Amino acid sequence: MTRLAVTHTTLSSATREVVIGFDRPFTIIGERINPTGRKLLAEEMKGGDFSRVERDAVAQVEAGAHMLDVNAGIPLADEPGILARTIQLVQSLVDVPLSIDSSIVEALEAGLAVYIGKPLVNSVTGEEERMERVLPLIRKYGAAVVAISNDDTGISEDPDVRFEVARRIVERAADHGIPREDVIVDPLVMPIGAMATAGQQVFRLVRRLREELGVNTTCGASNVSFGMPDRERINAAFLPMAIASGLTSAITNPLAAEVKAAIMAADVLMGNDQDAARWIRAHRDAAAAEQAAALRPAAKAHSPELVALPGGVSGGEPGPLPGNRPRINRRALAAAAAMRDAGQRG
Repeated sequence: MTRLAVTHTTLSSATREVVIGFDRPFTIIGERINPTGRKLLAEEMKGGDFSRVERDAVAQVEAGAHMLDVNAGIPLADEPGILARTIQLVQSLVDVPLSIDSSIVEALEAGLAVYIGKPLVNSVTGEEERMERVLPLIRKYGAAVVAISNDDTGISEDPDVRFEVARRIVERAADHGIPREDVIVDPLVMPIGAMATAGQQVFRLVRRLREELGVNTTCGASNVSFGMPDRERINAAFLPMAIASGLTSAITNPLAAEVKAAIMAADVLMGNDQDAARWIRAHRDAAAAEQAAALRPAAKAHSPELVALPGGVSGGEPGPLPGNRPRINRRALAAAAAMRDAGQRG
Protein backbone atom coordinates (compact mmCIF):
# COMPACT_ATOMS: atom_id res chain seq x y z
CA MET A 1 0.00 0.00 0.00
CA THR A 2 1.34 3.44 -0.92
CA ARG A 3 1.74 5.69 2.09
CA LEU A 4 0.28 9.19 1.65
CA ALA A 5 2.41 12.30 2.04
CA VAL A 6 2.88 13.84 5.47
CA THR A 7 -0.12 15.97 6.41
CA HIS A 8 0.24 19.23 8.33
CA THR A 9 -2.75 20.91 9.97
CA THR A 10 -1.98 24.55 10.80
CA LEU A 11 -4.01 26.33 13.47
CA SER A 12 -3.48 29.81 14.86
CA SER A 13 -4.37 32.50 17.33
CA ALA A 14 -3.71 36.18 16.63
CA THR A 15 0.03 35.72 17.22
CA ARG A 16 0.91 32.01 17.40
CA GLU A 17 0.73 29.00 15.07
CA VAL A 18 0.52 25.34 16.01
CA VAL A 19 1.21 22.69 13.38
CA ILE A 20 -0.17 19.19 13.91
CA GLY A 21 1.53 16.45 11.91
CA PHE A 22 3.03 12.97 11.90
CA ASP A 23 6.55 14.41 11.97
CA ARG A 24 5.80 17.01 14.67
CA PRO A 25 5.77 16.81 18.46
CA PHE A 26 2.45 15.55 19.78
CA THR A 27 -0.13 18.32 20.25
CA ILE A 28 -1.71 18.58 23.70
CA ILE A 29 -5.17 20.19 23.66
CA GLY A 30 -6.11 21.20 27.20
CA GLU A 31 -9.48 19.73 28.22
CA ARG A 32 -10.40 21.60 31.39
CA ILE A 33 -12.52 24.51 30.08
CA ASN A 34 -15.55 22.27 29.89
CA PRO A 35 -18.50 22.41 32.32
CA THR A 36 -19.61 18.86 31.49
CA GLY A 37 -19.34 16.92 34.72
CA ARG A 38 -18.11 20.03 36.57
CA LYS A 39 -21.22 21.32 38.35
CA LEU A 40 -19.52 24.27 40.04
CA LEU A 41 -17.91 25.49 36.81
CA ALA A 42 -21.24 25.19 34.99
CA GLU A 43 -23.03 27.25 37.65
CA GLU A 44 -20.31 29.90 37.63
CA MET A 45 -20.25 30.28 33.85
CA LYS A 46 -24.03 30.41 33.68
CA GLY A 47 -24.00 33.17 36.31
CA GLY A 48 -21.30 35.18 34.53
CA ASP A 49 -18.39 34.22 36.82
CA PHE A 50 -15.41 33.26 34.63
CA SER A 51 -12.70 33.31 37.30
CA ARG A 52 -12.30 29.53 37.19
CA VAL A 53 -12.07 29.67 33.39
CA GLU A 54 -9.27 32.20 33.74
CA ARG A 55 -7.39 29.99 36.19
CA ASP A 56 -7.86 26.88 34.07
CA ALA A 57 -6.68 28.65 30.90
CA VAL A 58 -3.51 29.97 32.51
CA ALA A 59 -2.73 26.78 34.43
CA GLN A 60 -3.04 24.58 31.34
CA VAL A 61 -0.80 26.80 29.22
CA GLU A 62 1.76 27.01 32.02
CA ALA A 63 1.67 23.20 32.23
CA GLY A 64 2.47 22.86 28.52
CA ALA A 65 -0.82 22.79 26.59
CA HIS A 66 -0.29 23.75 22.94
CA MET A 67 -4.00 24.46 22.43
CA LEU A 68 -7.10 24.74 24.62
CA ASP A 69 -10.51 23.19 24.06
CA VAL A 70 -13.31 25.62 25.00
CA ASN A 71 -16.77 24.26 25.74
CA ALA A 72 -19.83 25.99 27.20
CA GLY A 73 -22.36 23.16 27.13
CA ILE A 74 -24.56 24.18 30.05
CA PRO A 75 -28.21 23.03 30.16
CA LEU A 76 -30.82 25.81 30.00
CA ALA A 77 -28.17 28.46 29.37
CA ASP A 78 -27.39 30.79 26.47
CA GLU A 79 -24.66 28.55 25.07
CA PRO A 80 -23.89 30.67 21.96
CA GLY A 81 -23.47 33.80 24.09
CA ILE A 82 -21.46 32.11 26.84
CA LEU A 83 -19.21 30.31 24.36
CA ALA A 84 -18.45 33.52 22.45
CA ARG A 85 -17.69 35.37 25.69
CA THR A 86 -15.45 32.56 26.93
CA ILE A 87 -13.49 32.47 23.68
CA GLN A 88 -12.90 36.23 23.79
CA LEU A 89 -11.79 36.04 27.42
CA VAL A 90 -9.42 33.11 26.87
CA GLN A 91 -7.91 34.73 23.78
CA SER A 92 -7.25 37.89 25.81
CA LEU A 93 -5.31 35.86 28.40
CA VAL A 94 -3.27 33.29 26.44
CA ASP A 95 -1.94 33.17 22.90
CA VAL A 96 -2.43 29.47 22.06
CA PRO A 97 -4.97 28.46 19.38
CA LEU A 98 -8.35 27.20 20.56
CA SER A 99 -10.68 24.34 19.77
CA ILE A 100 -14.28 25.60 19.69
CA ASP A 101 -16.31 22.76 21.16
CA SER A 102 -20.09 22.47 20.94
CA SER A 103 -22.83 20.15 19.74
CA ILE A 104 -24.99 23.21 18.93
CA VAL A 105 -24.34 24.67 15.48
CA GLU A 106 -25.47 28.17 16.53
CA ALA A 107 -22.89 28.12 19.32
CA LEU A 108 -20.15 27.06 16.90
CA GLU A 109 -21.05 29.97 14.61
CA ALA A 110 -21.09 32.43 17.52
CA GLY A 111 -17.64 31.24 18.54
CA LEU A 112 -16.27 31.38 15.01
CA ALA A 113 -17.60 34.91 14.55
CA VAL A 114 -15.50 36.29 17.43
CA TYR A 115 -12.41 34.08 17.10
CA ILE A 116 -9.14 35.72 16.02
CA GLY A 117 -7.01 33.36 13.92
CA LYS A 118 -7.69 29.88 12.54
CA PRO A 119 -9.42 27.66 15.12
CA LEU A 120 -10.22 23.98 15.31
CA VAL A 121 -13.97 23.27 15.45
CA ASN A 122 -15.05 20.33 17.57
CA SER A 123 -16.96 18.83 15.82
CA VAL A 124 -18.76 17.34 12.83
CA THR A 125 -20.14 13.80 12.66
CA GLY A 126 -21.12 11.62 9.72
CA GLU A 127 -24.80 12.46 10.21
CA GLU A 128 -26.13 14.02 7.02
CA GLU A 129 -27.82 16.98 8.67
CA ARG A 130 -24.77 17.72 10.82
CA MET A 131 -22.39 17.66 7.86
CA GLU A 132 -24.59 19.94 5.80
CA ARG A 133 -24.83 22.48 8.62
CA VAL A 134 -21.27 22.43 10.00
CA LEU A 135 -19.09 22.01 6.91
CA PRO A 136 -20.30 25.25 5.25
CA LEU A 137 -19.31 27.10 8.45
CA ILE A 138 -15.84 25.55 8.36
CA ARG A 139 -15.44 26.71 4.77
CA LYS A 140 -16.86 30.18 5.48
CA TYR A 141 -14.52 30.90 8.39
CA GLY A 142 -11.48 29.03 7.09
CA ALA A 143 -11.29 26.79 10.15
CA ALA A 144 -10.20 23.18 10.63
CA VAL A 145 -12.64 20.59 11.97
CA VAL A 146 -12.69 17.46 14.11
CA ALA A 147 -14.52 14.66 12.30
CA ILE A 148 -16.08 12.24 14.76
CA SER A 149 -16.51 8.79 13.24
CA ASN A 150 -20.15 8.12 14.07
CA ASP A 151 -23.21 8.72 11.90
CA ASP A 152 -27.00 8.43 11.90
CA THR A 153 -26.73 4.80 13.04
CA GLY A 154 -24.75 5.77 16.16
CA ILE A 155 -21.30 4.63 17.27
CA SER A 156 -20.33 1.29 15.78
CA GLU A 157 -18.23 -1.14 17.80
CA ASP A 158 -16.66 -2.22 14.50
CA PRO A 159 -13.57 -0.09 13.77
CA ASP A 160 -13.92 -0.78 10.04
CA VAL A 161 -17.35 0.88 10.08
CA ARG A 162 -15.92 3.87 11.94
CA PHE A 163 -13.16 4.11 9.33
CA GLU A 164 -15.72 4.27 6.52
CA VAL A 165 -17.63 7.02 8.35
CA ALA A 166 -14.39 8.99 8.63
CA ARG A 167 -13.70 8.49 4.93
CA ARG A 168 -17.17 9.78 4.07
CA ILE A 169 -16.69 12.93 6.17
CA VAL A 170 -13.29 13.62 4.55
CA GLU A 171 -14.82 13.23 1.09
CA ARG A 172 -17.83 15.41 1.94
CA ALA A 173 -15.50 18.06 3.35
CA ALA A 174 -13.61 18.06 0.04
CA ASP A 175 -16.92 18.64 -1.74
CA HIS A 176 -17.27 21.80 0.37
CA GLY A 177 -13.77 22.96 -0.55
CA ILE A 178 -12.18 21.91 2.77
CA PRO A 179 -8.78 20.27 2.22
CA ARG A 180 -7.84 16.94 3.79
CA GLU A 181 -5.28 18.61 6.07
CA ASP A 182 -8.06 20.64 7.70
CA VAL A 183 -9.98 17.52 8.78
CA ILE A 184 -8.72 15.89 11.99
CA VAL A 185 -10.43 12.56 12.66
CA ASP A 186 -11.53 11.41 16.10
CA PRO A 187 -11.67 7.57 15.97
CA LEU A 188 -13.79 7.53 19.16
CA VAL A 189 -12.05 6.04 22.18
CA MET A 190 -14.27 3.64 24.12
CA PRO A 191 -13.85 2.93 27.86
CA ILE A 192 -11.55 -0.05 28.37
CA GLY A 193 -13.67 -1.09 31.34
CA ALA A 194 -16.69 -1.60 29.10
CA MET A 195 -14.89 -2.96 26.01
CA ALA A 196 -11.76 -5.03 26.53
CA THR A 197 -10.60 -4.46 22.94
CA ALA A 198 -11.10 -0.66 23.03
CA GLY A 199 -7.38 0.12 23.03
CA GLN A 200 -6.55 -2.35 20.27
CA GLN A 201 -9.39 -0.98 18.14
CA VAL A 202 -8.14 2.60 18.43
CA PHE A 203 -4.55 1.67 17.59
CA ARG A 204 -5.67 -0.23 14.50
CA LEU A 205 -8.03 2.52 13.38
CA VAL A 206 -5.54 5.35 13.90
CA ARG A 207 -2.96 3.44 11.85
CA ARG A 208 -5.44 3.07 8.98
CA LEU A 209 -6.45 6.73 9.17
CA ARG A 210 -2.82 7.74 8.81
CA GLU A 211 -1.80 5.25 6.11
CA GLU A 212 -4.97 5.14 3.99
CA LEU A 213 -6.60 8.55 4.48
CA GLY A 214 -3.50 10.57 5.36
CA VAL A 215 -5.33 12.59 8.01
CA ASN A 216 -4.27 13.83 11.42
CA THR A 217 -6.11 12.41 14.40
CA THR A 218 -7.25 13.39 17.87
CA CYS A 219 -9.35 11.92 20.67
CA GLY A 220 -10.69 12.51 24.15
CA ALA A 221 -7.88 10.49 25.69
CA SER A 222 -9.32 10.17 29.20
CA ASN A 223 -12.36 8.29 27.83
CA VAL A 224 -10.25 5.12 27.72
CA SER A 225 -9.98 4.99 31.52
CA PHE A 226 -13.55 6.00 32.37
CA GLY A 227 -14.85 4.03 35.34
CA MET A 228 -11.44 2.59 36.18
CA PRO A 229 -9.30 3.21 39.28
CA ASP A 230 -5.96 5.02 38.96
CA ARG A 231 -7.06 6.57 35.68
CA GLU A 232 -3.96 8.72 35.16
CA ARG A 233 -1.72 5.67 34.85
CA ILE A 234 -3.99 4.07 32.27
CA ASN A 235 -4.06 7.32 30.29
CA ALA A 236 -0.27 7.58 30.55
CA ALA A 237 0.10 4.07 29.11
CA PHE A 238 -2.54 4.56 26.41
CA LEU A 239 -1.20 7.76 24.85
CA PRO A 240 2.34 6.60 23.91
CA MET A 241 0.85 3.45 22.34
CA ALA A 242 -1.63 5.59 20.38
CA ILE A 243 1.15 7.98 19.35
CA ALA A 244 3.20 5.03 18.04
CA SER A 245 0.15 4.03 15.99
CA GLY A 246 -0.09 7.52 14.46
CA LEU A 247 -2.19 9.66 16.81
CA THR A 248 -1.05 13.27 16.39
CA SER A 249 -3.05 15.15 19.05
CA ALA A 250 -5.38 14.57 21.98
CA ILE A 251 -7.76 16.48 24.19
CA THR A 252 -6.31 15.68 27.60
CA ASN A 253 -5.24 17.16 30.92
CA PRO A 254 -1.78 18.78 30.77
CA LEU A 255 -1.85 19.16 34.56
CA ALA A 256 -1.58 15.36 34.91
CA ALA A 257 2.19 15.07 35.34
CA GLU A 258 2.39 11.37 34.54
CA VAL A 259 0.42 11.81 31.31
CA LYS A 260 2.50 14.79 30.19
CA ALA A 261 5.77 12.96 30.91
CA ALA A 262 4.57 9.94 28.92
CA ILE A 263 3.74 12.16 25.93
CA MET A 264 7.13 13.89 26.03
CA ALA A 265 8.92 10.55 26.28
CA ALA A 266 6.93 9.26 23.30
CA ASP A 267 8.05 12.29 21.28
CA VAL A 268 11.67 11.38 22.05
CA LEU A 269 11.19 7.74 21.03
CA MET A 270 9.28 8.67 17.85
CA GLY A 271 12.08 11.01 16.77
CA ASN A 272 9.87 14.09 17.03
CA ASP A 273 11.97 15.75 19.74
CA GLN A 274 15.23 16.46 17.96
CA ASP A 275 18.25 15.49 20.08
CA ALA A 276 15.74 15.05 22.97
CA ALA A 277 16.10 18.83 23.44
CA ARG A 278 12.59 19.41 24.88
CA TRP A 279 12.93 16.44 27.24
CA ILE A 280 16.31 17.62 28.52
CA ARG A 281 15.15 21.24 28.85
CA ALA A 282 12.07 20.21 30.83
CA HIS A 283 14.17 18.26 33.31
CA ARG A 284 16.70 21.07 33.54
CA ASP A 285 13.91 23.57 34.20
CA ALA A 286 12.40 21.30 36.85
CA ALA A 287 15.74 21.01 38.60
CA ALA A 288 16.22 24.78 38.44
CA ALA A 289 12.73 25.34 39.88
CA GLU A 290 13.50 22.98 42.78
CA GLN A 291 16.75 24.81 43.42
CA ALA A 292 14.99 28.18 43.30
CA ALA A 293 12.35 26.96 45.75
CA ALA A 294 15.04 25.78 48.13
CA LEU A 295 16.88 29.11 47.92
CA ARG A 296 13.79 31.32 48.19
CA PRO A 297 13.46 31.56 52.01
CA ALA A 298 17.11 32.51 52.47
CA ALA A 299 17.12 34.75 49.41
CA LYS A 300 14.14 36.76 50.66
CA ALA A 301 15.96 37.51 53.89
CA HIS A 302 18.88 39.08 52.01
CA SER A 303 17.34 40.30 48.76
CA PRO A 304 13.54 40.66 48.50
CA GLU A 305 13.85 41.40 44.77
CA LEU A 306 15.29 37.97 43.94
CA VAL A 307 12.55 36.01 42.15
CA ALA A 308 12.21 32.65 40.43
CA LEU A 309 12.06 32.73 36.63
CA PRO A 310 11.04 29.95 34.21
CA GLY A 311 14.70 29.26 33.47
CA GLY A 312 15.99 29.57 37.01
CA VAL A 313 16.67 32.31 39.56
CA SER A 314 17.13 35.88 38.37
CA GLY A 315 20.77 36.60 37.79
CA GLY A 316 21.43 32.93 36.98
CA GLU A 317 20.50 30.83 33.95
CA PRO A 318 18.34 32.86 31.54
CA GLY A 319 14.74 31.92 30.91
CA PRO A 320 13.33 30.97 27.48
CA LEU A 321 13.63 33.48 24.66
CA PRO A 322 10.49 35.52 23.89
CA GLY A 323 8.24 33.77 21.40
CA ASN A 324 9.62 30.28 22.06
CA ARG A 325 6.79 29.34 24.37
CA PRO A 326 3.14 30.38 24.69
CA ARG A 327 2.59 33.69 26.43
CA ILE A 328 0.18 34.60 29.21
CA ASN A 329 -1.24 38.12 29.36
CA ARG A 330 -0.78 38.87 33.06
CA ARG A 331 -2.04 42.42 32.63
CA ALA A 332 -5.37 41.20 31.19
CA LEU A 333 -5.60 38.62 33.97
CA ALA A 334 -5.11 41.31 36.62
CA ALA A 335 -7.64 43.60 34.91
CA ALA A 336 -10.26 40.83 34.88
CA ALA A 337 -9.69 40.21 38.59
CA ALA A 338 -9.98 43.93 39.34
CA MET A 339 -13.28 44.16 37.45
CA ARG A 340 -14.65 41.19 39.40
CA ASP A 341 -13.58 42.73 42.70
CA ALA A 342 -15.21 46.04 41.75
CA GLY A 343 -18.41 44.25 40.83
CA GLN A 344 -18.49 42.38 44.13
CA ARG A 345 -17.94 45.59 46.13
CA GLY A 346 -20.69 47.31 44.16
